[in-house]
This record gives sequence, structure tokens and C-alpha cells, in this order.
Amino acid sequence: MKKAIIAFLCTATITFTSCKGQNKNSVENIEPKVFAEKISTTKNAQVLDVRTPEEYNSLHLDNAINININDSDFDKKLSQLDKNKPVFVYCLAGARSAKAAARLNEQGFTEIYNMNGGITKWNASGLGKAVKREGALTMADYQKLVQTDKKVLIDFNAEWCGPCKKMAPFLAKMKEELKNDVVIIQIDVDKNQELAQEMKIEGLPTLILYNKGKEVWKNLGYMSETDLKAKL
Repeated sequence: MKKAIIAFLCTATITFTSCKGQNKNSVENIEPKVFAEKISTTKNAQVLDVRTPEEYNSLHLDNAINININDSDFDKKLSQLDKNKPVFVYCLAGARSAKAAARLNEQGFTEIYNMNGGITKWNASGLGKAVKREGALTMADYQKLVQTDKKVLIDFNAEWCGPCKKMAPFLAKMKEELKNDVVIIQIDVDKNQELAQEMKIEGLPTLILYNKGKEVWKNLGYMSETDLKAKL
């Protein structure tokens, strides 16, 4: 009898643990063009912009609602959306929307689409109309910047980009240390949307190295100080 009870408890424990461990992933990461197509064919699509209000006001997708992922009541606001309808979530470059998609999944939303590369890649794909800001660099301005006898390192970044912030201190240091050999120029894509779109910047940070006006190297994503110095 005792053996039967023990066997039952073991089976129940295994079953419970197995069920508990199952966490259905309802998130699908898709490219901007597929993202746009799905929105256009989905009735009453819930489009979610998880950037800051300032970013949202500068440029956002049609019919998108803004819920800042950094707000303390973010999860509470998410719960007010319809869990049985598809949610299309995006941010600037994809990192914040990926986190938001995971939170939506945890709350039990059944169909979640996360846009790879965010609105930066959306613009680079030719889907959006970039906002021209006063004082923004034009392509002609950009070409003048890279036409020097020194090497030129362009850093496309954004104020809201985590990896960009992590790289900023050593880029500032390198800017001074290597000033005789390399010109380091940082360009905020949010303030230079048209240029970023023309340059097809698909993610942040994007580093581009020029030598006598010609592009010789390009890197997407975080890079350590040691690796970057070696490349330069």
C-alpha cells in the first residue's frame, strides 16, 4: 500500500513539474516587411510602441499605442490589452520590444509579433517616412565628413540604446587618444532619421570605418574597446 502511495505521489509530482515547466512561447520575431503585411491583413490589430513618449511623438507607426516599457506600471497597462487578439510590438532597434514581447507572453497573450530591428530597420527597409529635423545631417554633409586624409569612424547610435551607452565612455576616450590618426563622429539616428534611412542603418550601434572617403569596415552591435582598437 505504501509503495502504491509513493508511486502515485512521484507520478503526480513529475506530472505537475512537467506541466509547470511548459511555457508556451507565443512570440514570433519577424522582419519589418512581414510585420507591415501582417498588420494590414489583421482586423483590429493591436500595435504597441514601447519607446518613450518623446520617441513616439517624433515618429511612430499608424494606429500604434504608446506604453513605455520603462514605466513602473508597464505590466498593468499591458493587461488592459485584449489577450485574444494579435499584438504587434516594436521599439527603436528591437531590444526593448523583445523584452516587452516576453512580458506579453508571460501574461498569457496568445499571438505576439515582435519586429526585428525596430523602427530603425523599418525605415531602412523603405517602409516609413523619416522625419526631417532642423539641423539634421544631409547625405552631402555626411560625405564631406568622411572625405579626409585620416581614418573616419562613424558611430550611429541613439540616446535610448543600451549597447550605445555602454560604448560611449570608451569612444569618448578613444576620440581624444587617437585624434591624430582617427576622427570619431557620433550620429544620433533619432535626430538624423533621413540620413539613417538613406544609409540603411538596420540596428544600433552601427560602426562604419572610412579610409580616404571609402568604406573599409562595418559592424552592427556592441564591440569592446579592445576589439575596436584592434580594428582601427
